[in-house]
Parts: sequence; C-alpha cells; structure tokens
Amino acid sequence: MKRLLIIFAVMASSFPLAAGTSEDSPLKKEMENHFKFYGFVRNFFAFDTRESVSSLGDLFYYLPKDVAMNEDGSQDLNARTSFRFLALTSRLGVDVYGYRIGRTDFGAKVETDFYAGLTGVSGTAQLRLRQAYMTIGWNDLCMGDENKASVSLKLGQAWHPMAADQPHVLALETGTPFNPFSRTPQVLMDASLGRHFILSAGAIWQMQYQSAGPEGASANYIKYGCTPEGYLGVTFRTGGGFLAKAGVSVLSIKPRSTGTGTYRDGDGYSQRTVKVSDRITTASPYLYLQYRKGKFEAKAKTVFSQAGEHMNLMSGYGISWMGPAPAEMDAAGYDGHYEYVPLRASSTWASVSYGRKWQVMLMGGYIRNLGSAKPFVTDLTEQNTDYVETSHVYFSKNGFSNLNSMWRVVPTIACNVGKFTLALEWNVTSAQYGEYKEVETLQDDKSVVRQYLYADTGLASDNLHWVTNHRIQMMVRFTF
Repeated sequence: MKRLLIIFAVMASSFPLAAGTSEDSPLKKEMENHFKFYGFVRNFFAFDTRESVSSLGDLFYYLPKDVAMNEDGSQDLNARTSFRFLALTSRLGVDVYGYRIGRTDFGAKVETDFYAGLTGVSGTAQLRLRQAYMTIGWNDLCMGDENKASVSLKLGQAWHPMAADQPHVLALETGTPFNPFSRTPQVLMDASLGRHFILSAGAIWQMQYQSAGPEGASANYIKYGCTPEGYLGVTFRTGGGFLAKAGVSVLSIKPRSTGTGTYRDGDGYSQRTVKVSDRITTASPYLYLQYRKGKFEAKAKTVFSQAGEHMNLMSGYGISWMGPAPAEMDAAGYDGHYEYVPLRASSTWASVSYGRKWQVMLMGGYIRNLGSAKPFVTDLTEQNTDYVETSHVYFSKNGFSNLNSMWRVVPTIACNVGKFTLALEWNVTSAQYGEYKEVETLQDDKSVVRQYLYADTGLASDNLHWVTNHRIQMMVRFTF
C-alpha cells in the first residue's frame, strides 16, 4: 500500500515538473502522450427508513431486512431509521496508453479508492485496489474485402464482463443485486470483427467477490476446483446507436476438499477422513440491450443465474445427495462425496436517462428466486421428509435464503455543471420473504432439537410477506 501511495505521489509531482520545462522536454512529452490521470472527490448522504443489508460504510445498498419482532410482538426491531455521510469512495486513477512495439499496442490502468480499513460504519479509510490491468492489442488485421479486425487482451483485475454494463443510477451499488457486480482477476480477449460484431472470451478468478459454501463466502472453492470461471460473449452494434450483448458465465467449484468416508472393516464399517471429489458446475446466461440518440439513452439487462452469488446476485446452491443410507451401503462402502444442485434466479432491470446539464434518470428492477431444478437433500426423520435443513443451502452472504422476490424503483435528478455534479436519488426497494418451518425433534436422551426447514426446492414459501425500505440519497462530486 505504501508503494502505491509513493507511485501516485511521484506521478502527481511530475505535473509541475513538466510544466516548468521546455516544450521539447522528454518528460513532458512522455506525460502528455502516454499518461492520463483522473479521479474525483465524492460525498454520499444517505437516509434509510428501515434496517438493511449494506456495505462500504452502509453506502453500498442491497436489500431491506426481514421483520424481527420483539418478545411480545409489539415492535418490529428492524423498522428504524438511519443516516450517514462519507467521502470514502473518492477515487484516483491513471490510464497508460500509446506504447507500441511493431504492430502491438500496450496500455494499462491502475485505479483505487479509500474503502479498505473501514470496520462497519467507522474506522480509518485506506487505499484499496479497484482495478489494475494491462492491455495488449493488434489493430487493422485483414479479414478480406474491406473489413478489418482488431484483437485485444486484458490481463489483471477489471470489471467482470457481465457487470460492466450498468443502469442509470448514481448510487454506489450501480443497480446491485439486480445487476451483477464484480471486479475480479481475469484474462479477457475481445475480437472486433468488422464494424458490427465483437466476440469475447475470458478466464476469470475470484478475489473480493466469492462463492458461498460450507466455509461461508470464500475463494477456496475455486482454488481447490483448479478451474477458472469461463466467459463467452458476443456484441452486435450498429451505427444508429443500438447495441446488443449476449453471453454466458460457466463456473465449476469444489465446495469441499475433504469429507468422511465409510469403508468395510471386517464384519462392519469404519469411518475416516478422506479427500473427496465434490464439484458443482453452473451456467449463467445474460442478455443486454442499449439504445442511444442525442440526450436520450435506454438500457436493459436480464440474467438467469445459477449459483451467481460470486457476482453479488441473490443466488446460491445446496446439497442434493449426502451418501447412501446405511441399509443401502454396498460392499465397498462410500467415498464421502456430496452432490449439489444450484438455486436459480431471474434478475432483470431497465433504465432510461435524458439530458446533460439537467439529467433525469429512472431505473426499475425485479428479482425472482426460482428455487432448484431438482430437490435438495431432505431431513431424514420420518415426519419431515419433504423439508430441507437450512444448513444444507449456501446463499449469498449479502442476502437471505428465505428471499422469494424483490423489486426496486429509483428515480434520480442530477445537475452537471462542468466538473461538478449534484444529484438526488430516491431508492424504493421491497423484498418478499417467506418463513421457515420450525420443527422440534425429541432425541433418545429426551433432549429437544429445534430445526429450521424449508421446502426441498430451496424456497421458503410459508407466510409470504413484503418489507420495504426508502433510501433518500444525495451525492456531491467534483471530477478532475
């Protein structure tokens, strides 16, 4: 971190040095031709009518929390207001461009803000890495006739290709969790084929945004899976302001590396800890549309996610098989592996924007939890064969597995004067929760075990109810 601060200090000090030299100064030419520094100072002021799930000093908003009644049922403890304002999302960055060796172009980006070091809503903000990648490109490649192609490689930490196109909002979460949100290590290739088509393919890793699992949110599942997330996409664009994208993300992870195996031991069986072959592979396709003309712009995206929690979507997966019953154990025993099935969810948003100096925007989104395609493993007690233990389902750390659906509407008005922006935004988010089935089981030692269960498709569908939060937020930003 100290090195990063020193780099920015040196880059900033080069401005007056370059200004004081002659026009032919090599340093000045280097800075003008190859480096572009940018950033902004940004303050958010946010007021909420309900306790909610949020991060980054409560500025990055997800969804309102479910009802939490007190002991006598007279008060909902989550129905309380809150307020905060912070400048920790102020940003520094530098683009490097214009370097060429032969027919190969090189560039880079480093971008940072001040979120690191914050604990909850307090602490001392420190620099953190947002993006850091290099680019390698080849232009004017012959395709035959008059068409030309270009190919570029991006290597480093950057926006996930499914998260890069975002709705018209000024809030820090940029439409999350209706829109995928992830900046992550990747190797991404974009091949521009003529004037209308771009083919994209990439290998993506996990760092800050991670899959759920038995250990909670962790990058260990992809680490021991030894398989990067794969991405394949196509972009179609016209000269008339229309653009369309379609793509799919394929993720294969190992939720566990070790388990308990059962093996023949004389006339019976014995158990021991063994390495297991657990793995779940999922695919999440999406479609994005955009139209722009003059001061008007419209965008829309829909994602069908399977275990998309690593992209901040309201999703996850669960256990569908935990081994044979003792009476069904074969002569060789059981190798200890589990089988899994993903939760499916549909996430859709649309937004419009009009104006430049005075800009009005509107975003709407809807999420539907579709459950699993086949049943999760059910409780093995006789009375609960149609219900699943909640511990067998792994859901996004920023949501709740009893979430069934959610909608959001965000109107925004902004005044842009030169490099200064003042904006006011009203975020209305409503979440539909179901209740778990609560079961008490009498054990052999006469003790009572309380379990919280839900339907074997992973949906909590009893006593559905809605909770709503109103977030009124003002943003002040000066860009440089």
